[in-house]
Amino acid sequence: MPAKNLGVNRSALGHRVSYALRHPQRVPRHLFRATRDAWLRYRYPDHVAYYRAVMRSDTRTSPEAAVGSRSHERWLALGAMQFDYLLDHGLRPEHRMLEIGCGNLRAGWRFIGHLQPGHYYGVDISPEILAAAQDTLVREGLQGRRPTLTPVRDLTLRFLPDAHFDVVHAHSVFSHSPLPVIEECLAHVGRVMAPGGWFDFTFDRTEGVEHQVLREDFYYRTETLIALAEKHGLAARFMTDWEELPHGQSKIRITHREAAQTS
Repeated sequence: MPAKNLGVNRSALGHRVSYALRHPQRVPRHLFRATRDAWLRYRYPDHVAYYRAVMRSDTRTSPEAAVGSRSHERWLALGAMQFDYLLDHGLRPEHRMLEIGCGNLRAGWRFIGHLQPGHYYGVDISPEILAAAQDTLVREGLQGRRPTLTPVRDLTLRFLPDAHFDVVHAHSVFSHSPLPVIEECLAHVGRVMAPGGWFDFTFDRTEGVEHQVLREDFYYRTETLIALAEKHGLAARFMTDWEELPHGQSKIRITHREAAQTS
């Protein structure tokens, strides 16, 4: 994967024209997305409802493409990357894990197989992608691990118990979220995290102007998200070791502030 271009503003007209000239084969796909974006913006002013409709559209074509994988091989590789990273960071079978935006279990099926039965809880805003997640469970023969898969309307997590999850994980969720949606999650995730637990999330990073492409892709400065976490009493740190992996997004880890001060 090429190095991240952290200074470019992908929403700027000059960049879009230059990109189209360099990648003409991608223009039809972008035009489709732009047309769909205009219609869905009009129909669904609320961002979560908007992106739920995007997922519905993409899942009809391919559940694996809907979660950002252009081939089955890439789907497997990205899932393995997420799993191996958390395993190296101490994910243990007895941990209780919440995956926000679990999709069709690209990484989730590996987590489910590693964790003790009943210790995986996946949520997603898209009922269609959760149906595809059930297909993944069946294909991998993981029904006996008793995972929970639940559709959600927002990221308040209000139906989940206090201090329950040792590990919370959100891969390629905040990259599709405006700041109010991210803040909603950060305002509530600390409540469901167990003492000593952590929350890893990826995001599209920029070191230039924060911007978005259509209403689907959002680019943030690291300090913006760290400050947002600290506003809600959480400690946040940029995960430099994730940068060494072949993935286009960056990662931040959230912990309770007390845990960060004693570690």
